[in-house]
Amino acid sequence: MKFPLLLALLVGGAFALHLSSEASDSKSPLVDESLPREAEILRPEVEECPPGEQLMSLEEEEEEEGSGSEGAPGDEGAVSGQDVTDENLQCPKEEDTTSLMGDSGFKTGRYLLVRRPECFNKAQLVCRSCYRGTLASIHSFSVNFRIQSFVRGINQGQVWIGGRIVGWGRCKRFRWIDGSSWNFAYWAAGQPRRGGGRCVTLCTRGGHWRRSGCGKRRPFICAY
Repeated sequence: MKFPLLLALLVGGAFALHLSSEASDSKSPLVDESLPREAEILRPEVEECPPGEQLMSLEEEEEEEGSGSEGAPGDEGAVSGQDVTDENLQCPKEEDTTSLMGDSGFKTGRYLLVRRPECFNKAQLVCRSCYRGTLASIHSFSVNFRIQSFVRGINQGQVWIGGRIVGWGRCKRFRWIDGSSWNFAYWAAGQPRRGGGRCVTLCTRGGHWRRSGCGKRRPFICAY
């Protein structure tokens, strides 16, 4: 009589322990707490901008986007071919240009001032098609000063150089159109934070740089 009762108690205890284990498993997570949750896996990572270029602050971004057409996607400063094509391009006359290559201060590269005003797109196309170069990139104060010394005599306040803004949102940055490193800048007071467009000019007086709308017509500096 005692043996069947003892057996029944053992079987009942084992069954109760099994139910308790299943209830505990149903409440516990199926994955380890140290692993990322599904929401964390599906959340996209923040895009990183390429290093080595000067980034624009969020304040500058908001200011430019509120300035109207200058912040439009079509005004990046890239040569679009909408203004002129290689077939109907007329290269500047010799009297409209001044070569800067004769100065001993330019140890590398040759520079040409084109006094005929053009928008940024067409200026770059002229440099490329007529002189096999690009709008000038500037990487030191000495080169900036010597270029400014040549252009300060023309009857224009600013000339195009090859700097422009690329990218959108948090990845806006300044880059040279020839692809070289952005390792030098000589901004005027308040620049590049205060307004302007997506392209860069050099002031003929003082040599400082300013942002400008890419569609404005200005003389320009080619490097070749």
